[in-house]
Amino acid sequence: MNSNSTILSTKKLSTAQKELLLNSGIGFVEYSAIEIELLDVDFNGDVKHAIFTSKNAVKAIQNSEFRVQNCFCVGENTKKLLETNGLKVAETAQNATDLGKIISKNYKNEQFFFFCGNLRRDELPLILEENNIELEEVVVYKTHKKSKKFDRTFNGILFFSPSAVESYVSNNLIDKSTVFCIGNTTASEAKKYTDNIIVANKPTVENVIVQAVKYFDKRI
Repeated sequence: MNSNSTILSTKKLSTAQKELLLNSGIGFVEYSAIEIELLDVDFNGDVKHAIFTSKNAVKAIQNSEFRVQNCFCVGENTKKLLETNGLKVAETAQNATDLGKIISKNYKNEQFFFFCGNLRRDELPLILEENNIELEEVVVYKTHKKSKKFDRTFNGILFFSPSAVESYVSNNLIDKSTVFCIGNTTASEAKKYTDNIIVANKPTVENVIVQAVKYFDKRI
């Protein structure tokens, strides 16, 4: 057990997620670096092809009146939430870039609606634009950064979105902390501040925690 290491989670963890850390003997602090505000979706007409790159977008539309025929999404958890809501998932990818490539290759003549947040990344829209695929964006949630100053250095920091990285560094230095990121888009934001980055091999909160536990166990 490595009781000397302490990590910071930039997201509040569930009881089961906390247990992964507590059982390893790693100390941890948690706070919410961002806050999600779901918007009222006033959308007319049914949708043939819809893109979701986060669970927040799914939550925002799950009680809406319109129907979606085919969903294209990033991550297994987003897929699960769509299917729980009775929606058909046509394609899933690990990240937005890969999803953009799949759509560009196999759905060239189709039109898409992208249900997203106000701080959405550019990768997917740019790929579709380069391939002349029609895309309409519908902003269904807002991300608010909640900055907090920490007067200490953590051995590790867990990041689950690029916005969380931006929120944290607005008041703190990453310094010598090892950073654990949920995916490559989050890692590319963290790379502006440190090279000491480990990316989860699956885009889940649990996998980010597992990477941190493995890393600090090796250092005992």
